[in-house]
Amino acid sequence: MNNRTKKTGFNKLISALSAAALFFSLCGCTSSAQITSDGMVKVGSMNVESPTHYTDESPAEDAVGEFTSENGLCTIVKYPSYYDVTLDYEKGTPAEVGAAYAETILKAVPDYEMVFEPYLFENIRNAFSGRDIRYDSLEKRIMSLVSNLPDEYREEVESFAKAIADGEEGYLENGKLSYIEALTMQMIPDALRPTACSALSIGGTRTVSGERLSLRNLEWSLGSSAQMTQIHAVTFMKKGENSITAISVLGLLDMITAVNDDGVMIGILDVGTVNRMPFVYEDKKSYTFDIRYALEKYDNAEDAAKYLSGESGSYTWCHNLLVTDKDDAFCCENATAEAEADGRAHSVIRTPDSELMDGLNWDTPDTLCIVNSFATVGNQDGFSGDPGNMIRFVKYNNWVSETEKFSVADLKGIMAREVVDQYVVTNVHNSGTVHTVIVDYATGDIHVAFTIGECAEDIPEYILVGNYRD
Repeated sequence: MNNRTKKTGFNKLISALSAAALFFSLCGCTSSAQITSDGMVKVGSMNVESPTHYTDESPAEDAVGEFTSENGLCTIVKYPSYYDVTLDYEKGTPAEVGAAYAETILKAVPDYEMVFEPYLFENIRNAFSGRDIRYDSLEKRIMSLVSNLPDEYREEVESFAKAIADGEEGYLENGKLSYIEALTMQMIPDALRPTACSALSIGGTRTVSGERLSLRNLEWSLGSSAQMTQIHAVTFMKKGENSITAISVLGLLDMITAVNDDGVMIGILDVGTVNRMPFVYEDKKSYTFDIRYALEKYDNAEDAAKYLSGESGSYTWCHNLLVTDKDDAFCCENATAEAEADGRAHSVIRTPDSELMDGLNWDTPDTLCIVNSFATVGNQDGFSGDPGNMIRFVKYNNWVSETEKFSVADLKGIMAREVVDQYVVTNVHNSGTVHTVIVDYATGDIHVAFTIGECAEDIPEYILVGNYRD
């Protein structure tokens, strides 16, 4: 591969909210959304109604079906919770692999287009916030981003889109994916953007095994009919020493949560700019495909983080990236060139030792927490005015500080502290959770809890989907 080179008990929710309110007073920030304890109640025992009984192990599911492309470049194994996809770049060109993937999806999930296309249009409508959708402008946005992909990725997504469209053209919600719609689905984070997420990485000094544990909780729209919970995918991109395991959605070739064969794990978290800014796509790159590039090129988190931070001005949205390996954990606070020029934000790589913005406190060394805001001193403040970010950060801080040494079971328990399907409090693990991924650097195991149905379970069930060392 190239370029290798418990300290206090848990405070009750009222205390957490008081801490959040203190943050605002220390910052001298004004906010239309004042954080108070009024109306906030404990749910169950400030957690779920029944106790959790997690272990460090996760069971593997039994396969219920298998489908392969005619040329053997794509295999999809169906499991009860997800589809296991293998794309073989060692035996075929990117274009051949892209076409084989589309062919095999339609074998494995004959109604795939009727599942994904309505979800795509929901994302488009959400992105335009009730404004008239100019599909000609949206197409220009997508084609510009696709044209700036590295050739091998561009050829792959174009071939995938052509194969799955089978002659369909234009934006038309008809239960069939057209060529431009199939390209647009690959660019949702870059052109339409996702929603909230969080991440936590526990260094070896704070774990039972002495090795790092990293967790990533993806929150996204599940779709009006919970479409995304029907097509979870674990995609193994077989490319020798450049291989990647992506936890994502069937049909997507970009990176949402992924880990390479060296244990470099990257997850995306949306940020945006305060008071928004005009969307610029000309001469911009896809950050989700740049993540794929970094995972293929670098064998350590530091180099991957430096690359992705260095390219940040070329991306369409401000965002955070969790970037970890067995030794390190980073948050790339990536600002667009426009946000930086306007003095709203700047790009920086945050570490567990980085100085945080005034009033933002993290009490446990050798641990890194990320929500949907930059957090380093002097950077754009997405906590003031957004209680959701502040409350989640405070909860993570309290929960992490009560455990001296984390096991895999302990980290699983972080996501089982609260009742999910209620809206009285802001939850870390909520009804919008798509998946939670834990990478155990002591074993290499990848544990995933997939949301099935319309809402995440209070006590998520983890399954073993693979090992990044295999």
